[in-house]
Amino acid sequence: MFRKLPPLNAVRAFEACARNTSFTRAADELCISQSAVSRHITCLEKWLDVKLFQRIHRGIELTPQGSTYFRIVKNALDQIESGARQLKQSPDEKRLRLKLPPTFAICWLIPRLVRFHARHPDIDVQITTSHQPVDFDREDVDVSVYSWASPPSGPGYRRLLGEVLLLVCAPALLKRGQPLRTPQDLAKHNLLCSLNRPQDWPAWLSAAAPGLNIGGNNGLKFENAALAYQAAIDELGVMVAQYAFVEDYLRSGRLIDPLAIRVPTARAYFLAYHPGRPKPPRIQAFEDWVLEEAAAVEGRFQASTPRSK
Repeated sequence: MFRKLPPLNAVRAFEACARNTSFTRAADELCISQSAVSRHITCLEKWLDVKLFQRIHRGIELTPQGSTYFRIVKNALDQIESGARQLKQSPDEKRLRLKLPPTFAICWLIPRLVRFHARHPDIDVQITTSHQPVDFDREDVDVSVYSWASPPSGPGYRRLLGEVLLLVCAPALLKRGQPLRTPQDLAKHNLLCSLNRPQDWPAWLSAAAPGLNIGGNNGLKFENAALAYQAAIDELGVMVAQYAFVEDYLRSGRLIDPLAIRVPTARAYFLAYHPGRPKPPRIQAFEDWVLEEAAAVEGRFQASTPRSK
Protein backbone atom coordinates (compact mmCIF):
# COMPACT_ATOMS: atom_id res chain seq x y z
CA MET A 1 0.00 0.00 0.00
CA PHE A 2 1.41 3.38 -1.01
CA ARG A 3 1.77 5.83 1.90
CA LYS A 4 0.85 9.42 1.17
CA LEU A 5 3.31 11.04 3.57
CA PRO A 6 4.30 14.70 3.80
CA PRO A 7 7.95 15.54 3.04
CA LEU A 8 9.70 14.05 6.06
CA ASN A 9 12.56 16.55 6.21
CA ALA A 10 9.94 19.29 6.37
CA VAL A 11 8.13 17.42 9.16
CA ARG A 12 11.38 17.16 11.11
CA ALA A 13 12.03 20.88 10.64
CA PHE A 14 8.48 21.67 11.76
CA GLU A 15 8.88 19.61 14.97
CA ALA A 16 12.18 21.34 15.78
CA CYS A 17 10.68 24.79 15.19
CA ALA A 18 7.61 24.02 17.30
CA ARG A 19 9.64 22.52 20.13
CA ASN A 20 12.16 25.39 20.18
CA THR A 21 9.58 28.09 19.34
CA SER A 22 12.23 29.54 17.05
CA PHE A 23 13.34 29.08 13.43
CA THR A 24 16.86 30.13 14.43
CA ARG A 25 17.26 27.57 17.23
CA ALA A 26 15.73 24.88 15.02
CA ALA A 27 18.25 25.71 12.30
CA ASP A 28 21.12 25.42 14.80
CA GLU A 29 19.80 22.08 16.03
CA LEU A 30 19.38 20.68 12.51
CA CYS A 31 22.68 22.16 11.26
CA ILE A 32 21.00 23.92 8.34
CA SER A 33 20.38 27.58 7.53
CA GLN A 34 17.41 29.53 8.82
CA SER A 35 16.27 30.11 5.23
CA ALA A 36 16.30 26.34 4.65
CA VAL A 37 14.12 25.87 7.71
CA SER A 38 11.73 28.53 6.42
CA ARG A 39 11.52 26.76 3.04
CA HIS A 40 10.75 23.45 4.77
CA ILE A 41 7.91 25.07 6.73
CA THR A 42 6.49 26.74 3.62
CA CYS A 43 6.62 23.40 1.78
CA LEU A 44 4.84 21.58 4.59
CA GLU A 45 2.16 24.26 4.91
CA LYS A 46 1.48 24.01 1.18
CA TRP A 47 1.33 20.21 1.34
CA LEU A 48 -1.09 20.31 4.30
CA ASP A 49 -2.90 23.40 3.06
CA VAL A 50 -2.92 24.90 6.57
CA LYS A 51 -1.02 27.67 8.33
CA LEU A 52 1.20 26.12 11.02
CA PHE A 53 2.88 29.22 12.50
CA GLN A 54 2.10 32.86 12.93
CA ARG A 55 4.69 35.53 13.60
CA ILE A 56 4.47 37.52 16.82
CA HIS A 57 6.47 40.45 18.10
CA ARG A 58 9.39 38.39 19.44
CA GLY A 59 9.25 35.27 17.33
CA ILE A 60 6.73 32.66 16.26
CA GLU A 61 3.88 30.72 17.79
CA LEU A 62 1.84 27.77 16.63
CA THR A 63 -1.61 28.26 15.18
CA PRO A 64 -4.36 26.04 16.61
CA GLN A 65 -3.91 23.66 13.66
CA GLY A 66 -0.14 23.78 14.20
CA SER A 67 -0.51 22.87 17.87
CA THR A 68 -2.63 19.86 16.99
CA TYR A 69 -0.19 18.71 14.33
CA PHE A 70 2.79 19.25 16.66
CA ARG A 71 1.35 16.87 19.26
CA ILE A 72 0.84 14.22 16.59
CA VAL A 73 4.29 14.66 15.04
CA LYS A 74 6.13 14.82 18.36
CA ASN A 75 4.50 11.61 19.58
CA ALA A 76 5.38 9.83 16.32
CA LEU A 77 9.02 11.01 16.37
CA ASP A 78 9.34 10.11 20.07
CA GLN A 79 8.23 6.57 19.27
CA ILE A 80 10.64 6.31 16.35
CA GLU A 81 13.50 7.60 18.51
CA SER A 82 12.61 5.28 21.38
CA GLY A 83 12.36 2.25 19.09
CA ALA A 84 15.70 3.02 17.47
CA ARG A 85 17.34 3.41 20.88
CA GLN A 86 15.95 0.09 22.08
CA LEU A 87 17.29 -1.70 18.98
CA LYS A 88 20.70 -0.09 19.38
CA GLN A 89 20.85 -1.02 23.06
CA SER A 90 19.47 -4.55 22.80
CA PRO A 91 22.88 -6.28 22.53
CA ASP A 92 24.10 -4.42 25.64
CA GLU A 93 21.99 -6.23 28.25
CA LYS A 94 24.77 -6.20 30.83
CA ARG A 95 25.12 -2.42 31.16
CA LEU A 96 22.97 -0.81 33.86
CA ARG A 97 22.67 2.97 33.48
CA LEU A 98 21.74 4.84 36.66
CA LYS A 99 20.93 8.54 37.05
CA LEU A 100 20.94 9.55 40.70
CA PRO A 101 20.93 12.61 42.96
CA PRO A 102 24.58 13.39 43.86
CA THR A 103 24.28 12.85 47.61
CA PHE A 104 22.33 9.61 47.20
CA ALA A 105 25.04 8.31 44.88
CA ILE A 106 28.06 9.48 46.90
CA CYS A 107 26.90 8.81 50.45
CA TRP A 108 24.57 5.86 50.06
CA LEU A 109 24.82 3.83 46.86
CA ILE A 110 28.52 3.86 46.01
CA PRO A 111 29.70 2.56 49.42
CA ARG A 112 27.35 -0.43 48.91
CA LEU A 113 28.08 -1.20 45.26
CA VAL A 114 30.76 -3.74 46.14
CA ARG A 115 27.96 -6.00 47.42
CA PHE A 116 25.97 -5.62 44.21
CA HIS A 117 29.07 -6.38 42.14
CA ALA A 118 29.79 -9.46 44.25
CA ARG A 119 26.28 -10.76 43.55
CA HIS A 120 26.17 -9.70 39.87
CA PRO A 121 29.75 -9.42 38.58
CA ASP A 122 28.52 -9.59 34.98
CA ILE A 123 26.50 -6.34 35.22
CA ASP A 124 28.41 -3.19 34.29
CA VAL A 125 27.07 -0.26 36.35
CA GLN A 126 27.29 3.23 34.86
CA ILE A 127 26.38 6.16 37.15
CA THR A 128 25.64 9.78 36.33
CA THR A 129 24.43 12.32 38.88
CA SER A 130 21.79 15.00 38.48
CA HIS A 131 18.80 16.49 40.26
CA GLN A 132 16.95 16.88 36.95
CA PRO A 133 14.07 14.50 36.17
CA VAL A 134 14.78 11.75 33.67
CA ASP A 135 13.00 11.54 30.33
CA PHE A 136 13.20 7.78 29.83
CA ASP A 137 12.04 8.15 26.23
CA ARG A 138 14.95 10.42 25.30
CA GLU A 139 17.81 9.58 27.70
CA ASP A 140 20.02 6.50 27.90
CA VAL A 141 18.96 5.75 31.48
CA ASP A 142 17.58 2.51 32.91
CA VAL A 143 16.90 3.52 36.51
CA SER A 144 16.67 6.80 38.37
CA VAL A 145 16.03 7.85 41.97
CA TYR A 146 13.92 10.77 43.19
CA SER A 147 12.94 12.34 46.47
CA TRP A 148 9.17 12.87 46.57
CA ALA A 149 6.41 13.37 49.11
CA SER A 150 4.51 10.92 46.88
CA PRO A 151 5.48 9.52 43.47
CA PRO A 152 3.41 10.02 40.36
CA SER A 153 0.55 7.56 40.05
CA GLY A 154 1.00 4.42 37.99
CA PRO A 155 3.64 1.70 37.68
CA GLY A 156 7.38 2.27 37.45
CA TYR A 157 8.08 3.42 41.01
CA ARG A 158 9.24 1.62 44.18
CA ARG A 159 9.78 3.22 47.58
CA LEU A 160 13.33 2.92 48.88
CA LEU A 161 14.05 5.06 51.94
CA GLY A 162 12.15 7.44 54.15
CA GLU A 163 13.74 10.75 55.04
CA VAL A 164 14.70 11.25 58.68
CA LEU A 165 16.52 14.44 59.68
CA LEU A 166 19.03 14.79 62.52
CA LEU A 167 21.82 17.12 63.59
CA VAL A 168 25.39 15.98 62.96
CA CYS A 169 28.82 17.40 63.65
CA ALA A 170 32.37 16.20 64.17
CA PRO A 171 33.18 15.04 67.73
CA ALA A 172 36.14 17.43 67.92
CA LEU A 173 33.87 20.39 67.25
CA LEU A 174 32.29 20.06 70.70
CA LYS A 175 35.67 19.87 72.41
CA ARG A 176 36.41 23.49 71.60
CA GLY A 177 34.34 24.78 74.48
CA GLN A 178 30.98 25.51 72.82
CA PRO A 179 28.37 23.03 74.07
CA LEU A 180 25.55 21.59 71.97
CA ARG A 181 23.10 20.16 74.48
CA THR A 182 19.88 21.86 73.32
CA PRO A 183 18.66 23.38 70.06
CA GLN A 184 19.19 26.82 71.59
CA ASP A 185 22.95 26.13 71.63
CA LEU A 186 22.94 26.21 67.82
CA ALA A 187 23.20 30.00 68.05
CA LYS A 188 26.83 29.50 69.15
CA HIS A 189 27.82 27.36 66.17
CA ASN A 190 28.40 27.72 62.45
CA LEU A 191 25.52 26.11 60.58
CA LEU A 192 25.96 24.27 57.28
CA CYS A 193 23.31 23.86 54.62
CA SER A 194 22.70 22.38 51.17
CA LEU A 195 21.47 24.75 48.47
CA ASN A 196 19.55 21.85 46.98
CA ARG A 197 17.69 21.08 50.22
CA PRO A 198 16.67 24.41 51.77
CA GLN A 199 13.68 22.74 53.44
CA ASP A 200 15.74 20.57 55.83
CA TRP A 201 16.75 23.14 58.45
CA PRO A 202 13.25 24.68 58.74
CA ALA A 203 11.69 21.19 58.97
CA TRP A 204 14.05 20.05 61.73
CA LEU A 205 13.82 23.31 63.71
CA SER A 206 10.03 23.41 63.43
CA ALA A 207 9.75 19.91 64.91
CA ALA A 208 12.62 20.01 67.39
CA ALA A 209 12.43 23.58 68.67
CA PRO A 210 9.20 25.39 67.68
CA GLY A 211 9.60 29.14 67.91
CA LEU A 212 13.40 29.08 67.98
CA ASN A 213 14.58 32.04 65.88
CA ILE A 214 17.58 30.52 64.14
CA GLY A 215 18.10 30.63 60.38
CA GLY A 216 19.79 27.36 59.50
CA ASN A 217 20.07 28.35 55.84
CA ASN A 218 22.00 31.52 56.69
CA GLY A 219 25.25 29.69 57.37
CA LEU A 220 27.83 28.15 55.06
CA LYS A 221 26.15 27.00 51.86
CA PHE A 222 27.10 24.06 49.65
CA GLU A 223 25.84 22.88 46.27
CA ASN A 224 24.67 19.55 47.67
CA ALA A 225 24.39 17.78 50.99
CA ALA A 226 27.37 15.47 50.35
CA LEU A 227 29.68 18.53 50.36
CA ALA A 228 28.04 19.82 53.54
CA TYR A 229 28.52 16.43 55.25
CA GLN A 230 32.22 16.56 54.38
CA ALA A 231 32.39 20.08 55.78
CA ALA A 232 30.84 18.80 59.01
CA ILE A 233 33.43 15.98 59.16
CA ASP A 234 36.13 18.64 58.70
CA GLU A 235 34.78 20.51 61.75
CA LEU A 236 33.39 23.52 59.91
CA GLY A 237 30.05 23.42 61.72
CA VAL A 238 26.74 21.66 62.34
CA MET A 239 24.57 20.19 59.60
CA VAL A 240 21.02 18.82 59.37
CA ALA A 241 21.54 15.46 57.70
CA GLN A 242 19.46 12.57 56.45
CA TYR A 243 19.95 9.50 58.61
CA ALA A 244 20.38 7.05 55.73
CA PHE A 245 23.18 9.12 54.20
CA VAL A 246 25.24 9.60 57.38
CA GLU A 247 24.60 6.23 59.03
CA ASP A 248 28.09 4.96 58.14
CA TYR A 249 29.69 8.18 59.40
CA LEU A 250 27.83 7.82 62.70
CA ARG A 251 28.88 4.20 63.13
CA SER A 252 32.53 5.02 62.38
CA GLY A 253 32.50 8.00 64.76
CA ARG A 254 33.44 10.55 62.09
CA LEU A 255 30.15 12.30 62.89
CA ILE A 256 28.00 12.30 66.02
CA ASP A 257 24.32 13.02 66.69
CA PRO A 258 24.68 15.39 69.68
CA LEU A 259 20.98 15.96 70.41
CA ALA A 260 19.51 12.60 69.32
CA ILE A 261 16.43 14.39 67.99
CA ARG A 262 15.36 12.70 64.78
CA VAL A 263 12.59 14.16 62.67
CA PRO A 264 10.85 12.08 59.98
CA THR A 265 9.60 14.06 56.99
CA ALA A 266 6.77 13.37 54.58
CA ARG A 267 9.26 12.67 51.79
CA ALA A 268 10.97 9.46 50.70
CA TYR A 269 13.35 8.27 48.02
CA PHE A 270 11.80 6.29 45.18
CA LEU A 271 13.26 4.07 42.49
CA ALA A 272 11.96 4.91 39.01
CA TYR A 273 12.15 3.16 35.65
CA HIS A 274 10.25 3.27 32.37
CA PRO A 275 6.75 1.95 33.14
CA GLY A 276 5.88 1.16 29.56
CA ARG A 277 8.72 -1.25 28.78
CA PRO A 278 9.40 -4.83 29.88
CA LYS A 279 11.78 -4.89 32.82
CA PRO A 280 15.04 -6.58 31.71
CA PRO A 281 16.95 -8.88 34.10
CA ARG A 282 19.61 -6.26 34.87
CA ILE A 283 16.99 -3.81 36.16
CA GLN A 284 15.17 -6.51 38.12
CA ALA A 285 18.46 -7.63 39.70
CA PHE A 286 19.31 -4.07 40.74
CA GLU A 287 15.81 -3.44 42.07
CA ASP A 288 15.85 -6.61 44.20
CA TRP A 289 19.27 -5.80 45.62
CA VAL A 290 18.71 -2.10 46.31
CA LEU A 291 15.39 -2.79 48.05
CA GLU A 292 17.20 -5.24 50.35
CA GLU A 293 19.83 -2.64 51.17
CA ALA A 294 17.20 0.02 51.85
CA ALA A 295 15.19 -2.33 54.07
CA ALA A 296 18.34 -3.07 56.11
CA VAL A 297 18.96 0.64 56.69
CA GLU A 298 15.39 1.28 57.76
CA GLY A 299 15.52 -1.79 60.00
CA ARG A 300 18.61 -0.47 61.80
CA PHE A 301 16.92 2.89 62.20
CA GLN A 302 13.82 1.29 63.71
CA ALA A 303 16.01 -0.71 66.09
CA SER A 304 17.67 2.45 67.41
CA THR A 305 15.87 4.38 70.14
CA PRO A 306 16.75 8.07 70.00
CA ARG A 307 14.44 10.67 71.41
CA SER A 308 12.09 12.23 68.87
CA LYS A 309 9.82 15.21 68.79
